[in-house]
Amino acid sequence: MHIVFANRYYAPDMAATSQIVSDLAAQLAASGYTVEVITSRQRYDDPLAGLPSRETLDGVRVHRIWTSTFGRANLAGRAVDYLSFYLSFFFTCLRTLKRDSVLVCCTDPPLLSIPAALACFLTRARLVNWLQDIYPEVAVALGIASASSPLTRALVWLRNHSLRRAHRNVVLGEVMAAKVQSAAVDPRRVSIIHNWSLTPPGEPAPGGAANPLRRSWGIADSFVIGYSGNLGRAHEIETLLQAAQILRQQHNVRFLVIGGGHYTRTLQSRAADVQLDNIVFQPYQPLEKLALSLAAADVHLVILRPEMEGCIVPSKFYGAAASGRPVIFLGSLDGELARILARADAGISIATGDGPGLAASIGQLREDPDACQRLGSNARRLCTTTYTRENALRQWLSMLEELGR
Repeated sequence: MHIVFANRYYAPDMAATSQIVSDLAAQLAASGYTVEVITSRQRYDDPLAGLPSRETLDGVRVHRIWTSTFGRANLAGRAVDYLSFYLSFFFTCLRTLKRDSVLVCCTDPPLLSIPAALACFLTRARLVNWLQDIYPEVAVALGIASASSPLTRALVWLRNHSLRRAHRNVVLGEVMAAKVQSAAVDPRRVSIIHNWSLTPPGEPAPGGAANPLRRSWGIADSFVIGYSGNLGRAHEIETLLQAAQILRQQHNVRFLVIGGGHYTRTLQSRAADVQLDNIVFQPYQPLEKLALSLAAADVHLVILRPEMEGCIVPSKFYGAAASGRPVIFLGSLDGELARILARADAGISIATGDGPGLAASIGQLREDPDACQRLGSNARRLCTTTYTRENALRQWLSMLEELGR
C-alpha cells in the first residue's frame, strides 16, 4: 500500500504535529508500507530556516513544497502562508497520488482536508483525515472569525463535505468524535485513535536533584510545576498567573515553562511586570532531551480553554503522563482530559479562572508526596498500557488494512 502523509511540519522540526506524524510515518515505513510525506520547507520555531526540498528520513520519502514565509506575526501573513501551502500541496498531490494511494491528511494548516478531498477525487485515492483540531470552530472560539459570516459558513460547508467524502476520519477522543458526527458524518467513518508519548520506553528519566536539567536551570531543590510545549491561543495564562502570585512567598515552588507560542512572551512580560520570580522559562528542548525535560517537573500542567473542547485534545498530555508525574488540567471539568484523569485517578482538574484552586492543589501535592506518587504512577500506567505507540500503530494498521480490502 502507498501511504502519503500531509502536514505543514515534519522531522527534524519539533512542532507537536511534526513529532507525532514523523513517528507514525517512520513506523509504517518500518512495517513494510511505501510512505511519502508532503510538507513545507520551514521549521515551526524559525520560518526562515529552510530544509531540503527532497530527502529520505527513516525510510520515508519527504517532499518539501514551496510556501510563502510571512510567519505567525500577524493573521494576514499567516493566511497567505496557508493559501500558498494549499496550492503547492494540491498540485503535488496530483503528481504523487495514485489509485491505490491513501492520503493521510492532518489539520496543519487548518482546513487542509478541503483541497485534499478534491485531490483524492481527481486521482481516485482514498482519504483519511487525521484531526488534531477542528477549524474554523477554533477560529470562531478565539474571536478570529464570526460564526455567522458568509465566509465561515462556506468554510464549514466545505469542511463538512470533505469529512463526509473521506474514507475515514481519525479523532483523538470521545468529545471530538461526537463533534465530527454532529456534522452528519457517518459514525462508521469516524475512528478514535489517541496520540501517544514520544519519550523512550522504559523507566522515566530521573527527577528531583538527580535531574541534570533541573540542576543546570537552578531549580534542583524546588517543587516544580511544569508546562511543556506550545503556549498558544487555545490556552490561557490568567489562571497560572493568579496561582503563581498566590504562591510567590513559597520559595521552594517554581513554575517551569518549556517551549514557545503566542502567549509565552506575554506571560514573560506579565510576570516581569509584577516581579514574579517563581516562573522559569526555557526554550524548546531537542527530542533526545525530551524525557529529561519532562522529568524535570514534579507535577505537569496542561491547559485548554473550555470553548476548545471537542476541537482540540492537547497532545502534551501524553508526554506529561508518561513521565510518571501527576497532571493538573486547567479547563472544562467535563472535558476529554478531565474525564480521562478522573477515570484513571491520574491527576486533578481545575476550572479555568480558578487560580486559588490551582494554588491549593499544588500546595496539597507538595505536602503529600504519597498522593503525588500515586497519581503519577497512575498517569504513567495510562501511557504504558493504553496510550502506547504499539496500540496506536496496531489501530492504524488495522484501519489501513480495512481500507485496502
